[in-house]
Amino acid sequence: MTIQLPEKVKFIIDTLSEAGYEAYAVGGCVRDSILGRKPEDWDITTSASPKQVKMLFPRTVDTGIRHGTVTVLCDREGFEVTTYRIDGEYEDKRHPKEVIFTSDLIEDLKRRDFTINAMAYNEQNGLIDVFDGTGDLNRKQIRCVGNPAERFTEDALRLMRAVRFAAQLGFTIEDKTREMIPCLAQNLAEVSAERIQTELVKLLISDHPEKMRTLYETGITRVILPEFDAMMATPQNNQHHCYNVGEHTIAALTHIRKDKTLRLTMLLHDVAKPLCKSVDEEGIYHFYGHPKQGAEMAKEILQRLKFDNDTIAEVTTLITWHDHRPLLEEANIRRAVHQIGAEHLPALFEVKRADTLAKNQYKRQEKLDYLAEYQRIYQEIMEKNQCLTLKELAVKGGDLIELGMKPGKELGEALEKMLQHVLNTPEDNTREKLLKLLKTDRKSE
Repeated sequence: MTIQLPEKVKFIIDTLSEAGYEAYAVGGCVRDSILGRKPEDWDITTSASPKQVKMLFPRTVDTGIRHGTVTVLCDREGFEVTTYRIDGEYEDKRHPKEVIFTSDLIEDLKRRDFTINAMAYNEQNGLIDVFDGTGDLNRKQIRCVGNPAERFTEDALRLMRAVRFAAQLGFTIEDKTREMIPCLAQNLAEVSAERIQTELVKLLISDHPEKMRTLYETGITRVILPEFDAMMATPQNNQHHCYNVGEHTIAALTHIRKDKTLRLTMLLHDVAKPLCKSVDEEGIYHFYGHPKQGAEMAKEILQRLKFDNDTIAEVTTLITWHDHRPLLEEANIRRAVHQIGAEHLPALFEVKRADTLAKNQYKRQEKLDYLAEYQRIYQEIMEKNQCLTLKELAVKGGDLIELGMKPGKELGEALEKMLQHVLNTPEDNTREKLLKLLKTDRKSE
């Protein structure tokens, strides 16, 4: 098998080889090359010690030198070069207490997580695949290197990585590997929220976000996202739904494009339904108030998982308004845009569509037609550049101060009243008409 190495990777490997050391491209870049995918990163493993690597290349960065990793810079592009190593005892379910450098490539490959990530390649020796990673690629399965219990105990994050790789590649998890995940899932409680977040997002924005179900079935969500387990246990006995809350959520994930904010929104848009459930006299389930409470819960969850404030703000806004259905009249849509924020509407339309497609067929076309008309009116309003905020109002606070109005509550109320008038009658957004309106109001007082 031949893999086309990038010139800079080939240069690093050749430089190490010419100095008498072994060097290979290793891990995900080899896997992706075999699959015909473009590798995101090219990692290199070598028998040279970090000190020896640093002596061979003029520009390096001590990325993780304690664990044998040096970043070699080639024309401002960095490549991680790591010395063959054997990991010592893992004390925190994530990192080895110490590493022992070795001159044996196979010993280095033994410590890696999955067979598909434990392959190495250089042009001189070709593909080194002692754990049948290529066979697992052909079988489309994720399998631990060696004993799954040992691999998962060494690094608990591998439990999520197994499911994440299955989602990214469209693979299944090999039986013995999968069977061990529920046994050790609780260890994920000791992994940092930042690392959990990274793996969750990679799964969500993959081609197979429905692998959330695997996270649930293997007990992972019970540890990292117990709210999802509650959703999976909450039926929706009403004419709009054919799934429980969790399965509806999974279906919704598959109906929206691969975007972090959108998929996080779909994951959490109904998170409050288990708490908001009520049953009427006919046994029909209702979930009154779940968007607002869901936004509050989503904020807490996303903060717990250490998401940035911008992502939290966008997701919670979309959740707050995902069930809002204004009357299809221009004035109502203008008010909705004013309340929600024009910048959020394009994403909100995508959320509403995915939510609809994840329900049963009851009035589906009617709901989709409503959404299409809502979007049409919104686009027309935007194309006309109609006033939707105080910023776009033809009269400013300074204008009112010039007319003798003092800064404060009265001024703010006057501007707000003008805005509400313009949301109803956009053609009145002129200085002349608004000031005339103000004078009329003041006379009537």
